[in-house]
Amino acid sequence: MSRGEASGPGRKRPDIMVRRPGFLVRRLHQIFVSIYFQTCGRFGTTPVQSSIMQVLNSQPGIDQAALAAEIGLDRTTTSNVLSRLEARRIVRREVHPDDRRTKQAFLTSQGKTLLLGMQDAIEEAHGQLMGPLNRDERKLFLSLLLRLVEENNDKGRSALSWF
Repeated sequence: MSRGEASGPGRKRPDIMVRRPGFLVRRLHQIFVSIYFQTCGRFGTTPVQSSIMQVLNSQPGIDQAALAAEIGLDRTTTSNVLSRLEARRIVRREVHPDDRRTKQAFLTSQGKTLLLGMQDAIEEAHGQLMGPLNRDERKLFLSLLLRLVEENNDKGRSALSWF
């Protein structure tokens, strides 16, 4: 199938859609989620759960609000995802010793083992997504994508804390 054709016979790509970055970003996200579930499905996690586990592995005891800001989620969604991971004994939460209103989150030993076992599959998912690009194109794409996220970070529902 050529670039100008859609999947159906005699169908052409709707040029208006390929000029819409929001459409393309959403479609690329759908594609990545599909790739993620193909490569990581056996672990029973979602991309968001994986991101939370990655942060907890590198920042044990981070509080829920800071965790939400690290991955650009609202606090309620973060709390709900943590509850699901906690039910699976992947995460444990504790009340902060100095502030009873704050909960800290940690990966359990089971969570660390799961994350370690997932690393190759996670890398494979990202590799598949970026596979059509050569090394220089990958660097450029990531650089431009990072710039767009950084420059527009304040426009999202939940800003990333590290910009």
